[in-house]
Amino acid sequence: MKHRQFMLGLSLTAAALATACGAKSSAPQTPNVQPAPSNAAAQTPTVQTVAVVSQELNRQLRLPGELQPFQDVALYAKVQGFVEAINVDRGSAVKEGQLLVRMSVPELATQYGEAEAKVRAAGSQRVEAEARVQGIRAQRLEAEAKLAADDTTYQRLKAASATPGVVAGNDVDMARHTVEADRARIQLWNENEKAAQAQMKALAEGEQALREAARSVQNIEAYLRITAPFDGVITERNVHKGSLAGPGAGSAPPMLRIQQVSRLRLIVPVPEIETAGIAPGAKVNFTVPAFPGQAFSGVVARIGRSLDAKTRTMPVELDVANPGGRLAPGMFPEVNWPTRRPHPSLFVPPSAVAVTTERAFVIRIRDGVTEWVDVKRGATMGDLIEVFGNLDAGDQVALRGTDELRAGTRVVVKQPAPKN
Repeated sequence: MKHRQFMLGLSLTAAALATACGAKSSAPQTPNVQPAPSNAAAQTPTVQTVAVVSQELNRQLRLPGELQPFQDVALYAKVQGFVEAINVDRGSAVKEGQLLVRMSVPELATQYGEAEAKVRAAGSQRVEAEARVQGIRAQRLEAEAKLAADDTTYQRLKAASATPGVVAGNDVDMARHTVEADRARIQLWNENEKAAQAQMKALAEGEQALREAARSVQNIEAYLRITAPFDGVITERNVHKGSLAGPGAGSAPPMLRIQQVSRLRLIVPVPEIETAGIAPGAKVNFTVPAFPGQAFSGVVARIGRSLDAKTRTMPVELDVANPGGRLAPGMFPEVNWPTRRPHPSLFVPPSAVAVTTERAFVIRIRDGVTEWVDVKRGATMGDLIEVFGNLDAGDQVALRGTDELRAGTRVVVKQPAPKN
């Protein structure tokens, strides 16, 4: 029974194989051929272009600034003393020359009295020296008169001695010795007079020095009156009546601080790339948080001419008139800084600049062929960006710059639709 079942299965398998072979031989033979490429894939790519335009850069940047007083002075005492009266307080408006503080130094009168006494003593010594000089001069003149008389006598005796027996030779010798003694005495009085004059001159110079010292002590009284150096406002006060104050500039707070606020300085840090457009005398608008919606203005007055090494900015000072005192030093305005270039610049849409890790470029199209042109980006103005490179106004560049569009590719140029 098992043998019969096995033979039946073998017959069925053979029949199935024969049927499959017949079906395969009767099916049509189709070769394995790839489809032909489409004509659309082989077409030249179409690129929308835009023209490079030349314009003057003129835009407004929003830069931070700081208002400072036009003049700012810390007032210290010239000499150490006590505050006798202080006539102002924080916020007081003062005029130039107005008395702010009056001080007192109790020992000042004693010092001045001592200095005056020294001057009087030096004056007495000088007068004595002058009298001594006059006495010596009188004695010298007397000696000169005696010399003249003795010399006359000597000359007469000498002339008479020419006749033998008239004058004794001893008398002539004694007259000659008298003349020589007179001359020596005159020389001594001359030396004494010179010494006395030198002493008198030294005493006069000493008296003058003592007089200057007394005058300096007297001048200290002027230092005890502290006045306003200019019209301004007191913004700091650190002493009161009875306080001991002295010349502690740099180590102690000032007695008073006065600032000129009717005219302010607006300090604006201008970025390095914008420094070429700084125009002295230009009017610049700004706003402050204290007065939202209100615009103020200043005039470019001073340019730093040097860049800060850390921020790469140049400080520019604007003069701001503040007659009503609405603005205050220390405010931080937002400045609408005008940016200009001395010459026209080239502009393209920002999308036209392709940026990779190695370069920034635009794709210029000439005679239907692409060309990569390296550029440097500058400022933006509206919907355009400033570019610097080997470009000319009117060059056609791809509106969408991408490194997928390789240089040397032939393209079909499509002009953008005109704006209504």
